[in-house]
Amino acid sequence: MGASLPVRLDPASRDLHGQNAQLREQGPVVLVELPGGVTAWSVTRQRLLRDLLADPRVAANPRHWRVLTDGEVPDGWPLIDFILVRSMTTADGLDHRRLRSLITQAFTPRRVAALRSGIEATVGTLLDELAQTLADGGTADLIERFAYPLPLTVVSELLGFPEQRRAELHHRSNLVSSSVTTAEEKVANRTALLAILTSFVADHRAHPQDDLTGALINAVTEDGEVLSEDELVGTLLTLLVAGHSTVSRLITNAVRALFAHPAQRALAQSGRAKWSAVVEETLRWDSPLGHFPMRYATEDIDVGGTTIPRGDAIILSYAAVGRDPQAHGAQADQFSISRPPAQHLSFGYGVHFCLGAHLARLEGEIALSMLFERFPDLGPAVDLNRLVPTPSIISNTVQSLEITLAGS
Repeated sequence: MGASLPVRLDPASRDLHGQNAQLREQGPVVLVELPGGVTAWSVTRQRLLRDLLADPRVAANPRHWRVLTDGEVPDGWPLIDFILVRSMTTADGLDHRRLRSLITQAFTPRRVAALRSGIEATVGTLLDELAQTLADGGTADLIERFAYPLPLTVVSELLGFPEQRRAELHHRSNLVSSSVTTAEEKVANRTALLAILTSFVADHRAHPQDDLTGALINAVTEDGEVLSEDELVGTLLTLLVAGHSTVSRLITNAVRALFAHPAQRALAQSGRAKWSAVVEETLRWDSPLGHFPMRYATEDIDVGGTTIPRGDAIILSYAAVGRDPQAHGAQADQFSISRPPAQHLSFGYGVHFCLGAHLARLEGEIALSMLFERFPDLGPAVDLNRLVPTPSIISNTVQSLEITLAGS
């Protein structure tokens, strides 16, 4: 394969970190081929990607993406839902500031801080249920029984999303991130998700509630602007998907890392290292986001000696830069919760920095500390080297993680 040809990213991400290492070896900026034959630029150095995320010549609105405006991206393209969603994640300039200010009005630090006791209660309930299953040598899937129901419950209760629709939401969220769904499946899934959320908003308007959705509906700028219906639905979609899928992957990846690194696990369980350090090192070393779509060059931009042409797409290779030796030293490939605190980009950077970062960190710290305090002998019931990755270039985690109690 010639250096001028795009590197094809594996849609199933069977060896995400191995491929990321190859991308870093090829250079700081590499042309890659996404699922469906669409190309984009991957920036493999953390400093360069951070600078790009703060560069005013880099946009989030897909109207700047030449192949999309030229009609060359099919509607059922596997990553299209992340591109077309109407929310602050795909807005720029004054439009972005308006949307972010409206959401910030509703998603206040007070509202997040008030969630701690509820998170602890939910974790306690899930651990009680796990204890019954793990007794007498039983096994359980950590993801199904703990890592996904916890954040799904938290974000659903925050938004007032009905319990009877949560399993369906989780299923459809996974399809949103999948890189291997067919065009027909992608279109059908988007239609179903929008119908669910549109109905949810209508019900909230008819029956106002004191939750985040109600606050979003009522949020008004100083100029009297409110979220449009499309913006409200898009914002809820972003919050629900990111608010539970990303945290689920964070918890799963942290547990996997601790299983694979017993010395690091001992530091955390003994109190010699904080659980917050486990969360931050997991976000760096095994980011829940592999490659996140998308940003767009609004003019020709020189990055590390390579010109990214105007109208080209830039995929945000968070997992690749998380192990960038130039940012994290010669031991960047090693999981170490004792390393000096280092900035990572798993929550983005600049004006698009994730509003839910504090909540994700809070959930991760509570979940991990309570899990290993309750089950100090917890271990994998399967060979960690044989775990099956989630088939997505976006979602970086595994499909299941069977756990058991050592010696039981």
